[in-house]
Amino acid sequence: MVFRDERWPDGTPSWVDLMVPDQAKAAAFYGALFGWDVHRGGEETGFYGMAMLRGRPVAGIGQAPPGQDVPAVWTTYLSVSDVDKTATVITEAGGQILMPVMEVMKEGRMAVAADPGGAVFGLWEDGNHIGTQVTALPGTPAWTECMSRDYPAAKAFYEQVFGYGFQDLSSDEFTYAVLLLDGRPVGGVGALPASVPSEVPSNWSTYFWVADADASAAKVAELGGRVLGEPFDSPYGRQVRVADDQGVNFLVVAPNEQSGEPEGWEV
Repeated sequence: MVFRDERWPDGTPSWVDLMVPDQAKAAAFYGALFGWDVHRGGEETGFYGMAMLRGRPVAGIGQAPPGQDVPAVWTTYLSVSDVDKTATVITEAGGQILMPVMEVMKEGRMAVAADPGGAVFGLWEDGNHIGTQVTALPGTPAWTECMSRDYPAAKAFYEQVFGYGFQDLSSDEFTYAVLLLDGRPVGGVGALPASVPSEVPSNWSTYFWVADADASAAKVAELGGRVLGEPFDSPYGRQVRVADDQGVNFLVVAPNEQSGEPEGWEV
């Protein structure tokens, strides 16, 4: 387990949150799955919930506003030091600003954007809230990646906007690259396989650490969610895609012999 008190460098995925029709139901599901203690904010926050582990925030759970067609998804937020400037660069690079820059009290400033392929992500300029403050612990974000229907355009866009470098991991079976900041891996970008149904759009996906991927998949089903594939081993851990009890997709990943435990890992 690693506590973080300093702001995340620009371009680093620093926060994830979930907007759902039933916030209380989500808090119960993820609390049982990950051990989160969700603190619901007051009316001034839109009753936004902070998911806490070891007394530190790790993710957010919000209530979708009544009457608004807000997709129930996990959203990845990328850290920026100037959200206005980044929003301008996004439009210059062919992306769209879906939710304009807004103040979040004294916590920070944010916007929501889409890349040229339609994958949606957030921007977070920190104030009092720097983002996720716990890593390398079950229930914390482990990885995030953009899977695109236009891989070359996605790579060019994220390189232009955030200055990423790339470590190509592609093979005959898949197309994928690790996003690098100053040589450090911070996320990934890949091509959606042809086997993925055409109605599935380009998207950002969130992985959460667990101690045991198989046991966590079984727990998801027990809690009313769905297991969307068989757990499998990779050089980066044993992982499985699941959906919560409101149909929101995410992935869980556990250390395995190939990956080893992340620095600071604690169960």
